[in-house]
Amino acid sequence: GTIGGGNLEYLVVKEAKRLIDKKINKKSLNIPLGPGIGQCCGGYVQIKLSLHQNSSEALKNEKLYDEKNTNLYIFGAGHIGQALISKLENINFNTFLIDSREDFLKMTNINNINYLLSKKPWEIIYRLKDNSYFVVLTHSHDYDLKILNEVLKKNFTFLGLIGSKTKKNRFFKRLIDNGHNKSLVEKIECPIGINIGNSKEPDEIAFSIITRLISIKNNLKILKNKKIKEVI
Repeated sequence: GTIGGGNLEYLVVKEAKRLIDKKINKKSLNIPLGPGIGQCCGGYVQIKLSLHQNSSEALKNEKLYDEKNTNLYIFGAGHIGQALISKLENINFNTFLIDSREDFLKMTNINNINYLLSKKPWEIIYRLKDNSYFVVLTHSHDYDLKILNEVLKKNFTFLGLIGSKTKKNRFFKRLIDNGHNKSLVEKIECPIGINIGNSKEPDEIAFSIITRLISIKNNLKILKNKKIKEVI
């Protein structure tokens, strides 16, 4: 392939050379497309660099990356969103963390996590991959509802919403009033995650959600809100 001659490309080439010199295996670059690099188009780009010994190794890595095609979109980079991505780095999901707040996305820089900045995240959903996993836990009930409304227009494998049974009932009614089929709306899992009691700890909630996602991905017969009596 070829690389263009803009400031963004220059920064990427410069950083790639540094990886080779320092023998750094992986690096993620998160670059705002603004005045800092002489551009005015706006937006945010993430570039992942990885170091390989030869072309065969690079092609093998590309094949493995292509096979890792289970997309997980997490809407909300608050306490639970941050707890989730800290545990998903080495789990076989192609994970995206999406938020409207740039400062929250900059709180971490974890390899294998894709960071997406969108001021109106519900407006990008039509471009996201079908048959993916969607976890909705933003800082705004209005955002949550708008995101759910758009995801329901797609084919999805999993759609989960953070919240209480009261929030669930209120949201389900509004989504049905918006014209969505009741049986489709009832596929939304809320509260999200396996039953861990009344815990409010972000890390515990994150483990609960990840366990649920893995159980679906691996086609395990673990039922939501049932105790797991034996772990082999």
